[in-house]
Amino acid sequence: MERNKLLNVRMLSEARHADEAVEAERMVTISDLLAESYFEVVGRNCGPYDLTLATPASKLAIHIASRDGVHLVSHILSFTPFKRIIRDYMTICDLYSQAGSISDARRLEAVDMTRRAIHNEGSELLRSRLASKIVLDLETARKLFTLVTTTQRNRLALQTNAIS
Repeated sequence: MERNKLLNVRMLSEARHADEAVEAERMVTISDLLAESYFEVVGRNCGPYDLTLATPASKLAIHIASRDGVHLVSHILSFTPFKRIIRDYMTICDLYSQAGSISDARRLEAVDMTRRAIHNEGSELLRSRLASKIVLDLETARKLFTLVTTTQRNRLALQTNAIS
């Protein structure tokens, strides 16, 4: 069995899930992470790993356990460096949905290229913020960034529904 991979991924959320599409995206992303990932905890050689992500109080909490469920380490990252990227990503995802619904192929392609660029920017920021603690390949970072954005989109949807 490969050592530097994820064996289990969980998302802890303070709120119920607001959007079925967001929840579906989250489940597909977790499935993709379990199928293929590169996740190396610096200074540890006891993978594969169980990963739990939580988003308390504008932070990203990353809890890592051994395959036996023994807690190894937790890392807490501030969302502040990610705020602009996440906001831009959510905006471009909305534009992508709008472009797809009006069947404008050129606009859809342009928006998709922008969406991918912003997604890569967020993924690279996540990789760089974790580099001294966790080594990720780009695809694993992209999938983890997707999970972070689904949590934020879910939180935003819940706030919007509460206001309505």
